[in-house]
Amino acid sequence: MTRSYRIGVLPGDGTGPEVVREGLKVMEAVRQGFDVELEEFDLGGERYLRTGEVLPDEELARLGEMDAIFLGAVGHPDVVPGILERDLLLRIRFELDQYVNLRPVVRYPGVQTLVPSHTEDDVNFVVVRENSEGLYSGAGGFHRKCTAHEVAVQESINTRHGVERIVRYAFELAMRPDRRRTVTLVHKTNVLTYAGDLYQRVVDEVATEYPKVQTDYVHVDAACVYLLDMPSRFDVIVTDNMFGDIITDLGAMIQGGMGIAAGGNINPRGVSMFEPIGGTAPDHAGKGTINPLAAIGAMEMLLSQLSEAEAAGRIDAGIRFATTKMASMRAGEMGCSTPEVGDLVAEGATA
Repeated sequence: MTRSYRIGVLPGDGTGPEVVREGLKVMEAVRQGFDVELEEFDLGGERYLRTGEVLPDEELARLGEMDAIFLGAVGHPDVVPGILERDLLLRIRFELDQYVNLRPVVRYPGVQTLVPSHTEDDVNFVVVRENSEGLYSGAGGFHRKCTAHEVAVQESINTRHGVERIVRYAFELAMRPDRRRTVTLVHKTNVLTYAGDLYQRVVDEVATEYPKVQTDYVHVDAACVYLLDMPSRFDVIVTDNMFGDIITDLGAMIQGGMGIAAGGNINPRGVSMFEPIGGTAPDHAGKGTINPLAAIGAMEMLLSQLSEAEAAGRIDAGIRFATTKMASMRAGEMGCSTPEVGDLVAEGATA
């Protein structure tokens, strides 16, 4: 029987629709043995400005019925920062319990980066970022706002349940054949002595169940140094929401930039959402100059999560083919247009 999936598509704003189009093109090129039903969602800055709605309850319910979600980019210069981020993106992550933010950091063939001494073998790790707690949980508030005595409190919420499930996910990932069986906790245990202590204790306890996996610990500031100086130290990094948000952008830069960095917001037993991490890039919208490889990589992750390993593997081969043909990963400097990059990936994926 042919497998069938319902994929929710959120093209979003700016260059989002353009890169989503290329991701879907490549998916169709490698699709064999399964069918896909696409359902498009009109969500993002344009809808908010037009209707005042961010994420109606019925749209969230529909998203929860999908097998996976493919997101382009969300953001608009005329929308106050924080509205779309919290009421759309974070709400989807929290309410669909997408508690794993997964960020592969891979340097593809031919890609030039800001650290030319790095080789492809040096830059090959994955960051497992807790995606539902920490400083992003929204706990806090103001006291005497807009006065000389104003107090702003932002609380980091870390539960045993939340920490243990993200740590366990990292150890399971480290056991996969394509990984090197090392889990590194990145935190700040010497200063954040409560949250850091909880993370370290859970890592130590879970590690006893995985005797074949080595463990390591690195302070987050030191991790930023190692990412530049010795990225080969890392295989699977596990960290909290805030630290993960920061180091994954640094990871994107050592793999070639935002145009090639893909990410997933994963509920291992539910609906997961995959996206390029570079944002809407409004200066490039509609010009055909944006790099779609991050969105195509997000589609690779989506298919892998759906257990379509063969199709995902072909997309990976296609990306590796395309990077050897492109002049640069930078938008506007690729030596080809956005659709032409998609065509290159499709060519390499079906060769």
